[in-house]
Amino acid sequence: MENGRAQFPFPYQPYNIQEQFMQALYTALDQGKVGIFESPTGTGKSLSLICGALSWLTDYEERRRQEAAALLQEGEVSLSTSSASSATAGSSAEPDWITDFVQKKAERDLVSKLKEEELKRKKREERLEMIRNNVQLKYAMKRKSCEDDEAFKLLQLSKEDQTETQGDQEDEELIIAEYESDDESKRTSRFCGPENDEDDELIEEHVTKIYYCSRTHSQLAQFVHEVQKSPFSKDISLVTLGSRQNLCINEEVRRLGSIQRINDRCMEMQKNKHEKPHQDEGVKRKRGPPKAVCPFNKASALQQMRDQLLGTVHDIEQLLKQGRETHSCPYYGTRLAIPPAQLVVLPYQMVLHEATRKAAGVQLKGQVVIIDEAHNLSDTLSCVHSAELSGAQLSRAHSQLTQYADRYRNRLKAKNLMYIKQIQFVIEGLVRVLGGKVGQNPQSQITQTGTEMFTINNFLFKAQIDNINLFKLQKYFGKSMISRKLGGFVEKYAGSGVSLHTHSASSKENRRTEGLNRYLQTLQSSHSPTPVSSSDQQGSVETEKALSASPMMQVEAFFVALTNSNTDGRVVLHRQGTLSESSVKFLLLNPAVHFAQVLKECRAVIIAGGTMQPVSDFKQELLISAGVSEERITEFCCGHVIPPENILPLVLCSGPSGQELDFTYQSRDSPKMMDETGRILSNICNVVPGGVVCFFPSYEYSRRIVSHWEASGTLGRLANKKKIFQEPKKANQVEQVLNDFTRCIQRCALDSGGLTGALLFSVVGGKMSEGINFSDDLGRCVVMVGMPYPNIKSPELQEKMTYLDKHLPHSGGRSPGQALIENLCMKAVNQSIGRAIRHRGDYSSIVLCDRRYSRAATLSKLPSWIRDRTSTHTSFGPAFAALRKFFQEKKREETLN
Repeated sequence: MENGRAQFPFPYQPYNIQEQFMQALYTALDQGKVGIFESPTGTGKSLSLICGALSWLTDYEERRRQEAAALLQEGEVSLSTSSASSATAGSSAEPDWITDFVQKKAERDLVSKLKEEELKRKKREERLEMIRNNVQLKYAMKRKSCEDDEAFKLLQLSKEDQTETQGDQEDEELIIAEYESDDESKRTSRFCGPENDEDDELIEEHVTKIYYCSRTHSQLAQFVHEVQKSPFSKDISLVTLGSRQNLCINEEVRRLGSIQRINDRCMEMQKNKHEKPHQDEGVKRKRGPPKAVCPFNKASALQQMRDQLLGTVHDIEQLLKQGRETHSCPYYGTRLAIPPAQLVVLPYQMVLHEATRKAAGVQLKGQVVIIDEAHNLSDTLSCVHSAELSGAQLSRAHSQLTQYADRYRNRLKAKNLMYIKQIQFVIEGLVRVLGGKVGQNPQSQITQTGTEMFTINNFLFKAQIDNINLFKLQKYFGKSMISRKLGGFVEKYAGSGVSLHTHSASSKENRRTEGLNRYLQTLQSSHSPTPVSSSDQQGSVETEKALSASPMMQVEAFFVALTNSNTDGRVVLHRQGTLSESSVKFLLLNPAVHFAQVLKECRAVIIAGGTMQPVSDFKQELLISAGVSEERITEFCCGHVIPPENILPLVLCSGPSGQELDFTYQSRDSPKMMDETGRILSNICNVVPGGVVCFFPSYEYSRRIVSHWEASGTLGRLANKKKIFQEPKKANQVEQVLNDFTRCIQRCALDSGGLTGALLFSVVGGKMSEGINFSDDLGRCVVMVGMPYPNIKSPELQEKMTYLDKHLPHSGGRSPGQALIENLCMKAVNQSIGRAIRHRGDYSSIVLCDRRYSRAATLSKLPSWIRDRTSTHTSFGPAFAALRKFFQEKKREETLN
């Protein structure tokens, strides 16, 4: 194994770069490295990851079997030899027989352990073989005849109207259980599903596995489809994890909409299922409506689903279908399948966020993690561990807590009331530091405008909450589940009894007709002072749902964020004129502190992406800062599968009229610069067939330059050559624009006269700069206007730069803060220009419009397969000639073919 593998199973003859990728990956996993792997989109990166990693896993398991068998044989021989020698030795001094006894006991223990592990392994393999051969397991059809009836009855229970008033007894599920002490037992459930007796046979030891994570569910689904096409599809045990929102099949729960409500309702149903009836003698309990339980969460059905998941590779859609057919919950079924699974596919957060990781049952010790699409890993880590609260959220949280405590004061234990008071005290401090007061409408409270930055300790002093133990509050949030209880309370009473202010007991009827509902309507109306049009009604419904939900989950996340180390984060106060619009935000400056545990626990970590450049500063900030040694880090970067002549990257330093292209903040708004950009695009549209995608550095600049072109007539001239499309403001309109863009290009390809294609105006870092393919005729030319540097005046960015300058070494004459700015810019550029070339037969041109791209330091940050073909032109003529020649040759090749 040390020398890698001679061949890898692959669905077809792999490219040379794919073989190199798999060899490098195999070696990195075998040697326990942290690998940074770059393989451009279109080079078969996913299949290379699958076949390389699973080949290693297969070999590793085989080697472990052989080593265990050799050890077992050696141990048994040693035991028999030592027994024989003991029999012939006769009497001996006491120390010798004691030593002999201890030695034999150790050998016996080792042999017993090896035999036990071998037995477990054989049982696992036999079980999987039975599943794959569709052998009927004894419990698979257990009580099947009556399960459908049971499921129907339970489903009916879940549909029961829960709003009937049966005295206060019906609110029992909303009452926080007695909180014993801060040092109570640490006993926790192994997983958040069925418990007690039925669980014993469900809990299994984790086998060696590979965790594959990516950003979106669509990317995970695509990866699973690649596994299904691979040579390993019949032999690998794969499980896909997702959120309840994606995996729930209980329609009563799904229609709640928001992920927080779905989570709360699901957890409440689990609690109802396992809650034991009170056995107090002589106490008659008032009969309330039956508590809803989920009909899809039964141990036997979950076992059946787990086995089916392990036997065949399923994507999310197949999981949901399987769950509906077997009346079993895909969410909990997939979690049951984690321990015996060899490949676990899951979203970023389930690996990168410790609390989420534990809740999902993900154990990283000694395992392999592959993080794909990792070009923004540092930002993702910072985002996952940052938290923000608006003044409106804080006001709502305080109001809801007050009303909750008042309503159930006589039924809550003293310790619960004490912690609720502490949470309220902290919220009051947060509102006060924003310049407001609790108990008043946040929309009508005027605050100063401006931004302030604090260390965590200084912020706690500023808010006058430094005397509160946030670590204890964090424990209380977790154990009492107060966020869920409050969420259920608000959901139940939002329209009929939860008010903004505290009322006397005599005003009980008034509480039923006013309160929070009116308060929320006030908040909503202030956001929408003009009448809502019919087209915006959907948005209004969503706003109303958001306002009626409890913000305690966000409050909890912010409290947790404040327990970070004082040096690793900052608290930002944004005062926006009113308390409602103002916000307090925790900004994580050191993402390495949360990534360190992943790197430490895992056997190997692979960080992969299509465009990982620039790597050096990423490596310094995220790996070395997390304690990874240089020796453990390995890098792999491959070229593209396309022939070099299929790409034409050009750097333009000046336009057709000789105007120097300098899109710095000071120069880019000049009419001369905007006109020159229009002339460049006009010339490009004359010679480029099909689609042209033009990226601007920001939405604001895109708006300004298009408005200028419209006034000057440039836009009309461009529209005579290609139909113009613009990136939409709303995410739900992106697909429609892309479809129209595609159809236009297809029509133009069939029509020899008129338009030559389409021109799409997009924004770097926008909705169309990542995850969208402009392959073939959709993207024959990608134009990058200027360099998309981040806003240097942003307080958050300035603080991040200061932090890096203080904690990271300087290199190449640049400060780490300055390197951050340049790297953020070039990462965004690389993501955008990588949209065009998507497969081996594709071809495209890339035009970088700014003289600053000609700098050696900037060119070095381009992916190698682009950088090696890039030519810099100080005048427009030669560049335009090269562009025209490129497409003339491609047209001639297509004609010959």
